[in-house]
Amino acid sequence: MATIGFIGLGNMGAPMAGNLVKAGHRVLGFDLSPACRDAASALGVEIMPSGAAAVSEADAVVTMLPAGKHVLAVLEDLLTAAKPGTLFIDSSTIDIASCRLAHGQAAKAGMLMLDAPVSGGVGGAAAGTLTFMVGGSEAAFAKGQALIQPMAGRIVHCGDASAGQAAKICNNMILGISMIAVSEAFVLGEKLGLSPQALFDVASTSSGQCWSLTSYCPVPGPVPKSPANNDYKPGFAASLMLKDLRLSQSAAAEVGALTALGKHAEEIYSAFEGAGHGDTDFSGIINAIRHGND
Repeated sequence: MATIGFIGLGNMGAPMAGNLVKAGHRVLGFDLSPACRDAASALGVEIMPSGAAAVSEADAVVTMLPAGKHVLAVLEDLLTAAKPGTLFIDSSTIDIASCRLAHGQAAKAGMLMLDAPVSGGVGGAAAGTLTFMVGGSEAAFAKGQALIQPMAGRIVHCGDASAGQAAKICNNMILGISMIAVSEAFVLGEKLGLSPQALFDVASTSSGQCWSLTSYCPVPGPVPKSPANNDYKPGFAASLMLKDLRLSQSAAAEVGALTALGKHAEEIYSAFEGAGHGDTDFSGIINAIRHGND
């Protein structure tokens, strides 16, 4: 079993670290938030006084942080404190440019690195069923796959450095667009006198079928476990969807890709957050479509 440093013990990081503990690894963790440290400690993570202390004995380091600027800033200290040959696995969702800079920092320090963002939300983090989209060399992936496994339902090696982030950004652009489309269809159906259950029964077995409909239906009733049945309390907050849509548009601008629907989805979620709904589940966008951003 390995010793793993884990930096970033928030809603996703703490349960991910806890699953590494369950698998028999020694996990040394750090987070700036006392509440996050306490939550991770309850899951068996050994809390260290600093990020450097958490990685100094580690065979591998996992980071789960809010944005690229945080990853780059933290890496400066961690790469200096870590043992030669330590594998770094960044599971944050960050911009492509920062991801490539992070890989460069690691390579300069003589370390292997994977960008490995995840899909599956807090529920998947707790259950150990996250999908990991991994970018990095074959050597780094071979070293990291077994360490990722206790946190994962599926692991996909997408290609070289930044390919994992590219896959995550493209996937979540699809998700943001499709949730708006599903929500618009249900609102239109309501106005046409169609019951939500009838529309669900047709679309879920027809050409309109998609994950936003069958797993995360934005109206109460058809999918009992969807946030719509719990007052849209977030499994994946609208503010996080907006973050990912902004990343998609930044990447699209950088490479000259036409993503008209992605851009419009960003605008819709930006208005939703601006109206004070950023902490609502992203499927709550149906309420903005139904009533406007009131």
